[in-house]
Amino acid sequence: MGWHSRTRTLQVFDTELSADTVEWCPIPQFSHVLACGTYQLQKGDEKETAENCPAPSRIGRVYLFDCNPQTSFIPPLTETQRIDTPAILDLKWCHVLISERPVLGMATASGEIQLYKLMESQQGTCGLENELSTGLGPDRLALSLDWSTGRGESDVRVVSSDSSGSLTVLSLGEASLTAVCQWKAHDFEAWIAAFSYWDTQIVYSGGDDCKLKGWDLRMGSSSPTFTSKRHTMGVCSIHSNPHREHILATGSYDENVLLWDGRNMKHPLSETAVGGGVWRLKWHPTEEHLLLAACMHNDFHILHCQKAIEGQDAPCQVLASYILHNSLAYGADWSRLPLSNSTPPSPQEPPQTSIGLTESGGHLRIQYESPTASFDTSLEDDSGRYIPEQCSVPEKSSIPDPFTSPARDSQSLSCLMATCSFYDHMMHVWRWDWSPEDKQKPSEPVLSS
Repeated sequence: MGWHSRTRTLQVFDTELSADTVEWCPIPQFSHVLACGTYQLQKGDEKETAENCPAPSRIGRVYLFDCNPQTSFIPPLTETQRIDTPAILDLKWCHVLISERPVLGMATASGEIQLYKLMESQQGTCGLENELSTGLGPDRLALSLDWSTGRGESDVRVVSSDSSGSLTVLSLGEASLTAVCQWKAHDFEAWIAAFSYWDTQIVYSGGDDCKLKGWDLRMGSSSPTFTSKRHTMGVCSIHSNPHREHILATGSYDENVLLWDGRNMKHPLSETAVGGGVWRLKWHPTEEHLLLAACMHNDFHILHCQKAIEGQDAPCQVLASYILHNSLAYGADWSRLPLSNSTPPSPQEPPQTSIGLTESGGHLRIQYESPTASFDTSLEDDSGRYIPEQCSVPEKSSIPDPFTSPARDSQSLSCLMATCSFYDHMMHVWRWDWSPEDKQKPSEPVLSS
């Protein structure tokens, strides 16, 4: 059975500062909450000499949004809060409630791990309140963090990596965030650190020394359990699969996504070239074979990894690509918000754009212009009301069904994503629809040029 894959932009937001990380809250009752972090390097006055020019400062801002993708005539995102902070290099929500509240962790350029709790106001909106912070040491930037709670782990810990090449494991108490251990893990920047969600005594790390390493916290930190040089450039993304034990995804500046079985780290299960440095990888919240990749110089891609996970030694198939950003693709995350089951029209159907415009009196409005002069649009009627992009004709593709289960043949999948890009300081919220092809409809005639 053939399947249709389609992406469509729902909203674009200008973050003003360079955007590098975006995260949906994983707690079910707060899955409508979205956070986006920014990083901006502020240099001194160009007229100042090298002797009296101060060191550049790194500033940031975290944005909080409320999302309602089911709304018909307004964009789905509403900004509820913005907080100026040190530059943010990574954001991660804890997967479980802490003291009955969601908690957001930040890795900052001030060398701190900062924790914010999510509170609800009497008006029903949500806001972040600074709860705890811990410094990792002098003269370093916190580059990443991960929580031990990917599968609902009750022993809440944080692992962080930093610019000195060190890893730090922190324990969360009632009123403290305390470093349990810290050690030198890589020769240069340790870009990424992540827990194994199936055995949270296992930590993985990747660095600018091109090495991927594993650590068993029960054995101390004097030596790694393995060191892999399979990546040929800096390792900057690691994510443990929360649905399949032992499965690990890694990404690198070498433009490849590798899948691993944690029981044999000598050779990867698969290697997929994605055409850009892989800054972030995210497994889907419920679909164990879907992997979202932020590929820096080559946009965002959704990979299907079933064959690789099952040991068939095959590259992951690219199911969809989102190409509307105009700068470095850094932040990416899946939403857990439910979407309607309605899917876009089949490519065999006549385009509905002109009908939608005529019936609604709608017109296209440019939402932003990037430094590259590209632009994105939204559809509005004459009174300025937003018209959903069901009326537009997004990117379409028809590719074979990668799912092997017969039960999948009649099912559709609709997912909501948020992505952000750096120098054009943009965050996009977009939808991916995956639906079975209707074989009974006549094919669209081929137009000759």
